[in-house]
Amino acid sequence: MNIVVTGSIAYDYLMRFPGSFKEHILTEALHQVSLSFLVEDMTKHWGGVAANIAFTMARFGISPKLMGTAGRDFPDYRRWLSEAGVDTSTVKQIDSVFTASFFCNTDEENNQIASFYSGAMALANQYTLAEALNGAQPDLVVVSPNDPQAMSNLTQECRDNDYRFVYDPSQQVARLDGNTLRHDMQGAYLMIVNEYEAHLICDKTGMTMDDLRQTIDLLVITHGGEGSEIYTNGDRIHVPAFAPTEIKDPTGAGDAFRAGFFTGLAYDRPLEMAGAMGALCATYTLEHIGPQGHRYNINEYVERFRQHQDDQGQLDVLLKHTVTS
Repeated sequence: MNIVVTGSIAYDYLMRFPGSFKEHILTEALHQVSLSFLVEDMTKHWGGVAANIAFTMARFGISPKLMGTAGRDFPDYRRWLSEAGVDTSTVKQIDSVFTASFFCNTDEENNQIASFYSGAMALANQYTLAEALNGAQPDLVVVSPNDPQAMSNLTQECRDNDYRFVYDPSQQVARLDGNTLRHDMQGAYLMIVNEYEAHLICDKTGMTMDDLRQTIDLLVITHGGEGSEIYTNGDRIHVPAFAPTEIKDPTGAGDAFRAGFFTGLAYDRPLEMAGAMGALCATYTLEHIGPQGHRYNINEYVERFRQHQDDQGQLDVLLKHTVTS
């Protein structure tokens, strides 16, 4: 499949707070918040939703085209992604700005407070699929969090050209208004959101959960450690999570789930298997620091999967595309 993953490309600055945020947030004084958290450490990682998704997909022998805008500090990141198997030819480097940056503070209960500097991502609304693909026809376009106008432009371009697309607003749900969310999801083949985001979309658009299920051909709602629910053709498929051996950092787990799910679709696996593949990808990410810190190969992945679930040989196709590093 010719898969194009659009969205943010960023550097992640991850911090760890040795306490609980909720112990320092006074609900009766939320109108005047002034808080500072002294963190124990800070690490810098490759990140951005689109780049995270593309990186994990490349572990499975798929070379998705990463489409987005990055700044003058991107060359090292481009080399990292290219060596991992990601097609970075469709990343536009803009030398007048820096690459977007994500600053995230995680407490001991894995709650997170984050800020995002858009940088080069703010110019993504000037970059089209037509320019990036130069006449090539994609089989699937993933529209993940990006500059809000860029997301609207890309979903419209997909509709205009009859491209099959995934609408993945996730972190941008808080920023987008109801009319934009309604507009951008129209015609989407698939939407993946977590439970909170699904309820927020309903609140902003005035839609019910049933409305969402009827609007989107394939709707996936993730529930963290409780697994995920796949809704399609009036059916609901529950997919359990894979328990992690430990949780080092939750950043990027949702992106990894998406990558595993898209990989399952690319290899024409049943929806339940695609969901299970996403679940295990998310677990690997939870067990490592940073959204691109996992280094398993496909043999290890399949072996671990089969220790917990009988795939009835459905993952044999992956073993032909082993990534060894």
